[in-house]
Amino acid sequence: MLGVIIGVSSVILMMAIGQGAQAMVMSDVNSLGSNLLMVFPGAVGQFGRGAEGVAQTLTADDAAAVARLPLVANVAPVLRNQAMVTQGSQNWTTSINGTTVTIQNISSLTMSDGRFFTTADDNSAAPVAVLGDYAYQNLYPAGTDPVGTQIWIKRVPFTVIGLLQASGASMGGQNMDDMIYVPLKTAQIRLYGSTYVSLIEVQASQGNQVNTVLDEVTALLHQRHGLAPGAPDDFYVRNLSQILGAAQSISRLLTIFLAGVAAISLLVGGIGIMNIMLVAVTERTREIGIRMSLGATRRDILRQFLTESLLLALSGSLVGVLVGSVGAILFARVAKMVAPVSLLSILAAVVFAAFTGIFFGYYPARRAAALNPAEALSYE
Repeated sequence: MLGVIIGVSSVILMMAIGQGAQAMVMSDVNSLGSNLLMVFPGAVGQFGRGAEGVAQTLTADDAAAVARLPLVANVAPVLRNQAMVTQGSQNWTTSINGTTVTIQNISSLTMSDGRFFTTADDNSAAPVAVLGDYAYQNLYPAGTDPVGTQIWIKRVPFTVIGLLQASGASMGGQNMDDMIYVPLKTAQIRLYGSTYVSLIEVQASQGNQVNTVLDEVTALLHQRHGLAPGAPDDFYVRNLSQILGAAQSISRLLTIFLAGVAAISLLVGGIGIMNIMLVAVTERTREIGIRMSLGATRRDILRQFLTESLLLALSGSLVGVLVGSVGAILFARVAKMVAPVSLLSILAAVVFAAFTGIFFGYYPARRAAALNPAEALSYE
């Protein structure tokens, strides 16, 4: 029965983790909005996590041209890179985002303290910075007010003018709270010496206009970059509404895979049930003979041992559901993510356990039913 307990609890826990991962991916994508497009430099396959801006084909002027499209609500060019930040004796490597004030609307950034930088700060390349909550926690002692203090980014002094509220979101493995925002021209002139940007975030006026905006942005940049008709683009546009669908499919496959792996341990538990029932048949051979001599049919004996095998599997599954549910709660607390135990996963685990009990209990039950009553009575 221990094998069934382990198998059922594993199925419950793995499905909870898979469903939690799916919910987290959906939440992260939805937090950015299904009406959001991201334009990356380079042809398809030339960008990826940690490689934004490797191909230098996008500029702030491209972003300004995109912003003039009629169906576009907001546009934010972003120059992003990792850099060492120093505050006092504390060092922290985080993502530095040089961007414009419109990023606040696109990413729904909410201030916890101070203010966000302005267009005037951007135009003058002011050395000011806005801290993400996680970056702040790793640079300052708890309870410290960072506004007005100085930090050093790549050995360049910056004045902290604001602190963002924690969003708890992530995208592509990047903690959205582990960032520092500075004006775009400040990043281009004072930090990186580059006129190019890593990506352009584009927000359509309405979610149902995303595909139209995607086509318009693609056509506009193709023309601006002087590319011949039919020539491959030197940029790539990601539609987050499409990414959401793909993420859901991947998460569902992950959930099924994890549940399948856990189900293997349940099959091992079924083998354990079969061995237990075989031993029971051997030990109760005389009892079987007595029942047969009193009128019990072979079908009665078969039904008796199948029922016992089923009850053994169901009792193990109930304990497994309890263990798996507790495991999911503990995992959620340790991993700081949701791991919901759904009724569907419980029913699936219990039904599969019941099927396992009947399947692996059939051979011992049939063996018991096939005993010769006379030989069974004389068994010692």
